[in-house]
Amino acid sequence: MESSPSTAPTHLCHYRPSHRGTRPLSWEGRMAARRALKAVLVDLSGTLHIEDSAVPGAQEALKRLRSAPVTIRFVTNTTKECKRDLLERLTKLGFDIAENEIFTSLTAARNLLEQKQVRPLLLVDDKALPDFTGIATDDPNAVVVGLAPEHFHYEMMNRAFRLILDGAPLIAIHKARYFKKKDGLALGPGPFVAGLEYATDTKATVVGKPEKTFFLEALRGTECAPEEAVMIGDDCRDDVGGAQNAGMRGILVRTGKYRPADEDKINPAPYLTCGSFPEAVEHILEHLL
Repeated sequence: MESSPSTAPTHLCHYRPSHRGTRPLSWEGRMAARRALKAVLVDLSGTLHIEDSAVPGAQEALKRLRSAPVTIRFVTNTTKECKRDLLERLTKLGFDIAENEIFTSLTAARNLLEQKQVRPLLLVDDKALPDFTGIATDDPNAVVVGLAPEHFHYEMMNRAFRLILDGAPLIAIHKARYFKKKDGLALGPGPFVAGLEYATDTKATVVGKPEKTFFLEALRGTECAPEEAVMIGDDCRDDVGGAQNAGMRGILVRTGKYRPADEDKINPAPYLTCGSFPEAVEHILEHLL
């Protein structure tokens, strides 16, 4: 059964030892081996909200987290809308979030395009295009793929295919397999990126989660090391696995795209698995500060 904010289990958080094959450290030993928590990274879609519905209790939990001496950043692979529209959606849902606290994979993609000085064929939702304002797209010599249901048709995919065969780099904003909508799970951009990789015998450069550089870039300006940060998200691989590979703790929540036994799909296992964002915040306030 698919989890949703209203059906997610509400039992207590569950600690999963992340040292498979070795003797787990005691709780005190684990904490002594880590630096004091200074930053919390929070996923958005599936963790704080699903489309236009907030996860129950998430707004109040965020207020409680803001009372703690930690820096908060919101990190998302969402490519369905630009940062301005995303912030507007979150504000309407009652979340107190500033634009400079949000770091998106669209921002990371734009940064890479500017570094490479290329002209992309943008396979992204039209609502995401404002985040690429000023980037030249005439006579494209690169392919950028995000979530673009209206553009994932044969003619457009074949155009991307031919560009890549002619040497254009393939840039994936992210490669999520699927995401959560109100009516169930839906295909993410990952399968379409994989199709282009297969057809062209090339490998995409991924800029969003779970890439280590994405998490490190999100921490820039916080004066926090990865060991001083924790990531909360509903995607075991992209949120939790990526954060832990970057040196952070990872807390998996059973809302959004979470599926039963997701916590068993990554190694090391999540530092913690919780029913929802409010439970994750409760754990942080009680045990990590």
